[in-house]
Amino acid sequence: MEVNPPKQEHLLALKVMRLTKPTLFTNIPVTCEEKDLPGDLFNQLMRDDPSTVNGAEVLMLGEMLTLPQNFGNIFLGETFSSYISVHNDSNQVVKDILVKVLKPLDVKTKFYNAETDEVFLEAQIQNITTSPMFMEKVSLEPSIMYNVTELNSVSQAGECVSTFRSRAYLQPMDTRQYLYCLKPKKEFAEKAGIIKGVTVIGKLDIVWKTNLGERGRLQTSQLQRMAPGYGDVRLSLEAIPDTVNLEEPFHITCKITNCSSERTMDLVLEMCNTNSIHWCGISGRQLGKLHPSSSLCLALTLLSSVQGLQSISGLRLTDTFLKRTYEYDDIAQVCVVSSAIKVES
Repeated sequence: MEVNPPKQEHLLALKVMRLTKPTLFTNIPVTCEEKDLPGDLFNQLMRDDPSTVNGAEVLMLGEMLTLPQNFGNIFLGETFSSYISVHNDSNQVVKDILVKVLKPLDVKTKFYNAETDEVFLEAQIQNITTSPMFMEKVSLEPSIMYNVTELNSVSQAGECVSTFRSRAYLQPMDTRQYLYCLKPKKEFAEKAGIIKGVTVIGKLDIVWKTNLGERGRLQTSQLQRMAPGYGDVRLSLEAIPDTVNLEEPFHITCKITNCSSERTMDLVLEMCNTNSIHWCGISGRQLGKLHPSSSLCLALTLLSSVQGLQSISGLRLTDTFLKRTYEYDDIAQVCVVSSAIKVES
């Protein structure tokens, strides 16, 4: 004969009453045309209902506020007031009482490392609650090594207009994208070895309001990116024309950086011609010693023998100390046009 084990009795009696959290009273309008059997009866009842809006009785939202029948949800970052009564019905000591808090927003980030030490951050923010949010502020607080520029507005008639325009509300389950550009401060930009290893970028500060103006605020933890791997020597373009004339020399400016934090390099520059790009100057010339985390700018001249969009390739840097060669192809692209077409500077 089997005996069912006794049911476990509840150890705690918990009563929660949430304060100052009313909602707009909703009414289901019932109406008909005057030629129907009820005539104007339904419309008259709605006009006499004190919860409806005068002159807009068919709207579901009324002018009154109502207290909810249940506690509702508690969202992270929002302020709420409540009265909690806990009574221990057992003979055991209760140490901790947990209140479940839900996450109101889902935040996803993507980083893009530019060749000029700039970092672009794309933040995707999704409203995962059941009610719309008014997005009051979404800003990025950078780390001490960076300055930040928000790319979420455009200039129109001399004024900055948000790319979202008047659509400040984020509907339930909708996602909005924000873009930021981080540039290293001058005192850190000159130290290539330091910027190369920086992974902490900053944190997002998000402020919103819900239906009745309740404010919520969240700050993310420090956002981290994958540090770009430039190797020992980094070559970047400082200046290049967008359009050049066919078979006419044009100039570019390259920046060479020793990314090593310990070793001095002795560099030799070689320029290799391609089918369309021809370098003007002496190949195999000595650039001299380049100390750790330092840079030098180099002006180079070249011309193109083929029209169209051409890729600049064929630069080689050799470190004579280690006998190691670094190859740089597809550095940039330039549009080559016929000399009969005037190219504006």
